Amino acid sequence: MNSSLDIRKKMRNRRRHLSEACRAQAAVHAARKAASLRRFIAAQRIAFYLAADGELDPLPLLELACAMGKRCYLPVLHPVGHRRLWFAAWKPGDDLRPNCYNIPEPVWTQSSLIKPWTLDIVITPLVAFDSKGNRMGMGGGYYDRSFAWRRNRRHWTGPLLIGYAYELQKTRRIHTRSWDIPMDAIVTENTLYMR
Repeated sequence: MNSSLDIRKKMRNRRRHLSEACRAQAAVHAARKAASLRRFIAAQRIAFYLAADGELDPLPLLELACAMGKRCYLPVLHPVGHRRLWFAAWKPGDDLRPNCYNIPEPVWTQSSLIKPWTLDIVITPLVAFDSKGNRMGMGGGYYDRSFAWRRNRRHWTGPLLIGYAYELQKTRRIHTRSWDIPMDAIVTENTLYMR
């Protein structure tokens, strides 16, 4: 299995075959690991995602962040297009509406959106990863385009990017392209990988 499509298929099948109990337990363990990071403790604005297709669920971490008084956000499609993400405030119980891909997003107005570089931490979903922080997403490039400005930064690089996945999604090596944005850390239910 060499191609990106083969790896995506293999990893998505792996995570889909986990039992609900295993997924729930992994989500709690991963939340404990992520919450122990100094940057998480100090962060004020943290972006999450809503799990789909067997992804590791960041909801326990989001609930903990809300309980700690942090402002939590979810990605929304950039209102003018550009295949980029902006972020809207959200907490459990707030309304959601489907976007053009039928993915639930917070109900937002143009003035309520924040830009990616204003966040402290971004928890990102992924399909596969390697120990060097390379991430393979679903192939749309939304996170890579949204954080592309980091490639030109030497000092301030904006939010800490944390990939969130099951340990079984780890692969020996992700073949990267010039536009791929690596994660600063990967959190799984077993391990914290720092780049």
